[in-house]
Amino acid sequence: MSISVVRKLAAVAGILATTVAGAPASAAPPDQTTAEAGNPFVSGWYADPDVAVYGGRYYVFPTASRPYDQQTFLDAFSSADLVTWTKHPNVLTTADVSWARRALWAPAPIERNGRYYLYFAANDIQSNAEPGGIGVAVADRPEGPYRDAIGRPLIAQFVNGAQPIDQDVFVDDDGQAYIYYGGWGHANVARLNSDMTSLGTFPDGATFKEITPSGYVEGPQMFKRGGVYYLMWSEGGWTGPNYSVAYAMSNSPTGPFTRLDRVLAQDPAVARGAGHNSVINVPGTDIWYIVYHRRPLSETDGNSRELAYDRMYFNPDGTIRRVTMLVKDNFADGNGYGWKTLGGTWTATGGQYRAGHSYGGKSLLDDNHTNAVHDADVTIGSGPGDAGLVFRATAAAVGTDAYRGYYAGITPRGEVLLGKADNNWTRLAGAPLTITPGRAYHLRVEAVGATIRVFVDDLTTPRITVTDSTYAAGRSGVRVYDTSASFDNVAITNR
Repeated sequence: MSISVVRKLAAVAGILATTVAGAPASAAPPDQTTAEAGNPFVSGWYADPDVAVYGGRYYVFPTASRPYDQQTFLDAFSSADLVTWTKHPNVLTTADVSWARRALWAPAPIERNGRYYLYFAANDIQSNAEPGGIGVAVADRPEGPYRDAIGRPLIAQFVNGAQPIDQDVFVDDDGQAYIYYGGWGHANVARLNSDMTSLGTFPDGATFKEITPSGYVEGPQMFKRGGVYYLMWSEGGWTGPNYSVAYAMSNSPTGPFTRLDRVLAQDPAVARGAGHNSVINVPGTDIWYIVYHRRPLSETDGNSRELAYDRMYFNPDGTIRRVTMLVKDNFADGNGYGWKTLGGTWTATGGQYRAGHSYGGKSLLDDNHTNAVHDADVTIGSGPGDAGLVFRATAAAVGTDAYRGYYAGITPRGEVLLGKADNNWTRLAGAPLTITPGRAYHLRVEAVGATIRVFVDDLTTPRITVTDSTYAAGRSGVRVYDTSASFDNVAITNR
């Protein structure tokens, strides 16, 4: 069937299928534009996430991102709302798998017949002479503990040039289960028998079929929507900035799969190395998220990877829109993951990011925005000073004006102000404005080229407009001076 026919199927089909199993989620399903409580959504270096929905709860199973000899365990995270996450440590370790010794990675979860299966790769084998490959573990609960189900690898050999790693498991509407896998630029699919621990055959008697699309490197992910099968995969090198996700559509779970587009890639303003994804469909809805790992801009170590998710949208013909990595944090999860504090005391509590009184304490994201809109709700606490937004900042350190960049703030002295720092302070402009401590004000900065506009509450008429080209790009964040304050609904949007 041609891809144009596949697109028509996707456009007219009214039934949604999902890659995950479990009971419907709550009456108010998560409906977010991104991880609005902030990416990364959990703490620590993790990669290669795969997902499942069990009993109305969302589970993420990632690789512990560290040197291969230290990759001897798998953790999991679960959430009822995609906001607050519970860590489940050591759901599977090499101590539970007699043949695995290192490089335990890319877990793939699925439930069947009341049991929970976790497929994994181990040992990073480089030839058929080495022990290792893809295994399967089983548990009675989603969070484990999982134990090796068969005492040996399920797939232990290179077939069609595919290294046995990066598996994904998908159960079709007719109950047939498939395993997709492969590194070294080759992808295979095989049937799983109903026991989920042995391989079946295709009607022609073959156990494996190669389905490698153009550009494929590793990390296949299969899901189904509107009767159409979507294969996603990673391209580029996993340690490089250009790691990315592409996809194909088909009317069959075994293809053929023709590459359509790259849907997720690095954003030099947000993060690099965005890849090895999975997909969440909120049960009973057409709400979809892409869950993936990425590398913070300031990190150079290949294993410095974090978990993130963003909303994934479809066009009317069923094709996937390119994903935008959004930068938001409403602190509803009660943490400040992704923020670096430089002076002062900072706590995320009560759905706000709270700064104790200090003379210039700041907290910055690991971004590098140039032309952007910066938003935050700012509430002045105790002290006569000011609080607000830092933007285009570089060379940041602890100290009152220890950064090079701009700052816009509000003060109960009755003013909105704008200035720039370079280990000293230069005032650029100010405007009168009554500011009441304890009340939240929406502060917005539009910085496009050399034009900087500052808004407070009224987002149509700027309080301040200046032209200054001293700083072109840098990090974004929040700051206090001679006051305490709280911040909420932080967002930085490219312009």
